[in-house]
Amino acid sequence: MKRMLMKCRELIHSEEGATATEYAVMLALIIIVAIGAITLLGEKVNNTFNNIANAMP
Repeated sequence: MKRMLMKCRELIHSEEGATATEYAVMLALIIIVAIGAITLLGEKVNNTFNNIANAMP
């Protein structure tokens, strides 16, 4: 965990490549996509388990 925080600090303080704002935007988009995928898959998995549970005697 410390290593990850150190890398994030290096990225923020580094003037090469993308700026901290661009990283924040990319992170926000990744989080939105991840939440959407988890929600979609979560509902499908829940429905599958409910169907299996209802099919059992």
